[in-house]
Amino acid sequence: MNRIINLLACLGLAATAGWPPHALAAPTNPNVIFILADDLGYGDLGCYGQKHIQTPNIDRLAAEGMRFTQVYSGATVCAPSRCALMTGKHGGHAFIRGNKELPGEGQTAMPADTFTVAHLMKKAGYQTGLIGKWGLGHPDSESIPNKMGFDYFFGYNCQRQAHEYFLPHVSRNTEKIMLEGKSYSHDLMAEEALEFIRHHKDQPFFLYLAFTIPHAKMQVPEVGVYEKETWPENLKKMAAMISRMDRDIGRLIGLLKELGLDTNTLVTFASDNGPHAEGGIERKNLFHSAGTLRGIKRDLYEGGIRVPMIARWPGKIKPGVVSQQVWAFWDYLPTMAELTGQPAPAGLDGISILPALLEGKAIEHPPLYFEFHERGFTQAARIGDWKAVRPGLARPLELYDLKTDLAEAHDVAAQHPDVVKRFEDYLKTARVESELWPVGENTGTARKKGRKN
Repeated sequence: MNRIINLLACLGLAATAGWPPHALAAPTNPNVIFILADDLGYGDLGCYGQKHIQTPNIDRLAAEGMRFTQVYSGATVCAPSRCALMTGKHGGHAFIRGNKELPGEGQTAMPADTFTVAHLMKKAGYQTGLIGKWGLGHPDSESIPNKMGFDYFFGYNCQRQAHEYFLPHVSRNTEKIMLEGKSYSHDLMAEEALEFIRHHKDQPFFLYLAFTIPHAKMQVPEVGVYEKETWPENLKKMAAMISRMDRDIGRLIGLLKELGLDTNTLVTFASDNGPHAEGGIERKNLFHSAGTLRGIKRDLYEGGIRVPMIARWPGKIKPGVVSQQVWAFWDYLPTMAELTGQPAPAGLDGISILPALLEGKAIEHPPLYFEFHERGFTQAARIGDWKAVRPGLARPLELYDLKTDLAEAHDVAAQHPDVVKRFEDYLKTARVESELWPVGENTGTARKKGRKN
């Protein structure tokens, strides 16, 4: 085991220790990989209009697959967004609705009986792996990845720990791997992902690859092609971090091709929320990370919750398609249920968007709902092309027509009282009360203590 730890710490090589044994059976279902970036903005990729940051491999994913323009994260900050992705429930019904920190290491845990997309994939016969950031429990809870449907886990249990890239330790399953700050954590995770694929190439696998780039802090071994740019140093680092992630996504796709898995693997790429203004990055900067959208992370305007989303499956998803299908993270679990031929669990907020993926069919989506607790209680919802934002309990509802005003620059609530009433009625029914996240209180601790998740 010491040799494995030394390899991890010194060479950044993945190791197979801790992986469950597998049967050498031919896959009957497609492999599934969900790659999640952390705080990557809608405008941070070349295929979404970025002019300065080089992302050729992710751009190629879009060219070879489907690029969505109206996809929403689960929330405007990390933990509730990931909870929605894992459980199929939006912020009005999910157990985790904010970044609620615990002393020491970890965040508020989900209940032991929580059903996740990883449980669903295991039921379908998949080997399941999480590599990267979890943020939905603490190490001693019933909500660690290995108790939430994942056969294998390597990365950060605590999202607060994930602020750093040169770490004292990471976790492999329930074991702590000491690194002493000598290894760049993203590189270790990239190697683990490649080795996970090699190890499970003869059976169907589900890999949730939750990279932490470009989350603060801005740390990277070298800035590479950006060295001679005249930008502020933190912008060079941010660009280099995103390009480094792009490089490793290219390596992942290359390995799928090398192993003959390319046409039997659905790869999806997204970000957990809008771009941040942390780690020395200004809210408005050269990159225009939110594109033309209003707001950033912690806002419920489009810039905080509309995210890049790309899906690639050669031979199944038509290449070069730009889809305006509206969907959100809580649709992922029911989509995987249909993909694997299983009934979706009862009580979900999401719907399957598989017909949009595979056949390009337009699906009318139910209303989308969001809430945020770390600046007092705020809400947002989308019905059709209408978007409503309640910026505070004592504030009137704002109304925007996204079809004509994507930047949410013109509040038209006064001109459409009938639409406002429709949203008011919907918001009364969109959520159930939560003891952990009650209405009217600032229940998040991240901002109170200066923590940024």
